[in-house]
Amino acid sequence: MLQVMMPVAHNTPSAGWRLLRRLARGFISIACTLLGLAALTFFIGRLLPIDPVVAIIGDNASQEAYDKMFHQLGLDQPLWHQFVDYVWQLQHLDFGIALTTSHPVALDIARVFPATLELATVAAIIGVGFGIPAGVLAAMYRNTWFDHLMRFVGLLSYSTPHFWLGLMGLLLFYATLGWIGGPGRIDFIYEFDLHPVTGFWLVDSALSGNWEMFRNVFGHIILPASILGLSALAYISRMTRSFMLEQLSQEYIITARVKGMSWARCVWVHAFRNIAVPTLTVVALSWAWLLEGAVLTETVFAWPGFGRYLTNALLAGDMNAVVGCTLLIGAIFVGINLLCDLLYRLFDPRTRQEEA
Repeated sequence: MLQVMMPVAHNTPSAGWRLLRRLARGFISIACTLLGLAALTFFIGRLLPIDPVVAIIGDNASQEAYDKMFHQLGLDQPLWHQFVDYVWQLQHLDFGIALTTSHPVALDIARVFPATLELATVAAIIGVGFGIPAGVLAAMYRNTWFDHLMRFVGLLSYSTPHFWLGLMGLLLFYATLGWIGGPGRIDFIYEFDLHPVTGFWLVDSALSGNWEMFRNVFGHIILPASILGLSALAYISRMTRSFMLEQLSQEYIITARVKGMSWARCVWVHAFRNIAVPTLTVVALSWAWLLEGAVLTETVFAWPGFGRYLTNALLAGDMNAVVGCTLLIGAIFVGINLLCDLLYRLFDPRTRQEEA
């Protein structure tokens, strides 16, 4: 008597359940990361030898005024209670009042962040526009003069301080040759003619139709953006070269060459398509790093952005502003990493097969 073997049903989770589970894990990971960053910045701020009460009311205030402000800031509460209140304020985007400006930190960040975002974006365009082709060409012509030149440029970028490059660039291109604008985002004569709409002054000046003002804004941003973009160019080109060398050693490239396909088509069509996702991740992380790394560049060029605001807050011991800026940088990096992870799953089918 023949027995029909019925397939055994396995309790495999559905695609919707897997997506929900991944989203839950991602949310928990982000929440724990931001909470850990908040705890780290909070306790470091409490350990620094800076009295926030004295920073607010000054050294000559009476003991009564000191005690009143001490109580008003909640410093008489236990440390754990202060941290809970601090996290509760962060949930409402309340970073406190900045001592340097007497304004809410959130409003200060919203005011200065577009300038840094514009600077970092232009620098990223420079780094990507030159870095990716340079990395691909360095891999195509490995151990040639061009490959050695790109290695030298990368070494020079990593070993030369940005503030020194900024000072030398101002001395040569602004003070000596007069090819670019000086420190700041725009000359004083155009400042009151510009009506900010997007916060990107290149875009706003172009929308106004005043091309003379556009050239002035471009002349101010091109040098600091190029200095920042040089470091991004070096990193992106080095990583692109590494990704491309790995692909060029694969069997499908050798097979394509044996069949008569041109070297350029093998590289730019087939190999480059396979390195697009990791290269996109490198570009996104480089852009996030440029937002953080603009501190010294903005200080040298008197750029009224996020980095200069953070520098002034550090020098003044304004911990509310320092903590707010630190949390924003951490949130940007967490968001960029999450975005890169989603892009990997979207464009690389191998990751979806591993999770199935």
